[in-house]
Amino acid sequence: MSSNKASVSVVIPAKNEEAGLARLLPALKTLYCGIEIIVVDDGSTDRTAEVVEQHGATCVRHPYSKGNGAAIKSGARAARGAILVFMDADGQHDPADIPALLARLEEGYDMVVGARQNGSQASLGRGVANGFYNRLASYMTGHKVADLTSGFRAVRANKFREFLYLLPNGFSYPTTSTMAFFRAGYSVAYEPIHAARRIGKSHIRLLRDGARFLLIIFKIGTLYSPLKLFAPVALLMFLLASGWYGYTFVNVGRFTNMSALLYTGSVMVFLMGLISEQITALMYRESGGVGDSECPGRAGEDMPG
Repeated sequence: MSSNKASVSVVIPAKNEEAGLARLLPALKTLYCGIEIIVVDDGSTDRTAEVVEQHGATCVRHPYSKGNGAAIKSGARAARGAILVFMDADGQHDPADIPALLARLEEGYDMVVGARQNGSQASLGRGVANGFYNRLASYMTGHKVADLTSGFRAVRANKFREFLYLLPNGFSYPTTSTMAFFRAGYSVAYEPIHAARRIGKSHIRLLRDGARFLLIIFKIGTLYSPLKLFAPVALLMFLLASGWYGYTFVNVGRFTNMSALLYTGSVMVFLMGLISEQITALMYRESGGVGDSECPGRAGEDMPG
């Protein structure tokens, strides 16, 4: 590891992940002897805390389950390193990939995300959803987003902590943190990785979490540039109103209530977008990150190829 080990903290959120931690922690200890490892036990009911203590890592315990994002926030507050590396406890992320993430940080980036490549272990549904999120985020930011929802990332601790108040307690902390960094003008890069099949059972449920993933779409817009989301909807409603007005004028010779409703709706949606844009700007006013990137003009660049 090229960075000073004392300056790096590995933060691992865990809920009932004793099997995954039993393999991950020894690998981390072997590869990076002396590095700070913090496992946040999010209300586990198995031997997660015991496994952490057996391997000499720091254990931050939640008395009950607060969510993956809450665990990330607890770990970020407890960490002493100037650089934070977040990874999952379920064996999907390879500790051997950490130096590659840190090397990109040393190039001047503020966040480096491990971008899962084709062939990584994920269900078809999640793969399609992630692809859609990546394309939407790329449209919103104007930069290519290779993996919006990856939980394997390295960040500069002082800049990450600026946005702790924005992070949700649930599973969408990667989305929120990525968009917040883009919005603040910080530099974000992507490093290709391979994600293995997880150890144990996933905590994500398709039906239970389906609505939550849909909300991520709107969160992407509100965290970066709401008008980019609201304006196309307003335009679509305006075009529908005009089309319906043309149809009814030709056939019945009058302006209908439906056309009036669509026109009114398009104006309201557009104005909501403008208001949301101003609110979003106020959210980042105190961060001091706009235009302060250590590597301006490189935000969102990816690895060649």
